[in-house]
Amino acid sequence: MATDRCDLLCLDLPRAEDIRRRLDRDAVAGAAAQAGALADPTRLTVAVALREGGELCVCDLAWITGRAENLVGHHLRTLRSAGLAVSRREGKVVFYSLTEFGSALLGAHLPGRQLTR
Repeated sequence: MATDRCDLLCLDLPRAEDIRRRLDRDAVAGAAAQAGALADPTRLTVAVALREGGELCVCDLAWITGRAENLVGHHLRTLRSAGLAVSRREGKVVFYSLTEFGSALLGAHLPGRQLTR
């Protein structure tokens, strides 16, 4: 007997159908993509570093994560595409920071967890 499902069909059809009809599947897919952007350990490390540092360049983030700059750049593009990070250019240097939403999502994903010493 599985403990994660009902042993008999007890569907509350009117309630379930109302919720199903109101669900915005595009919004759900977008939220899943945003949450998924933090699912990779390197991207999560980059996001935590940005939270701690405020604004950092790719060189700094590569050093912090111990990863190649091109790989960190790839992860930063993913965070930017998900709306979790933004960039700005200053001369030949590109700086990255978390968006307000990115910071909030990171905080929700890691409530009360301190990942730095």
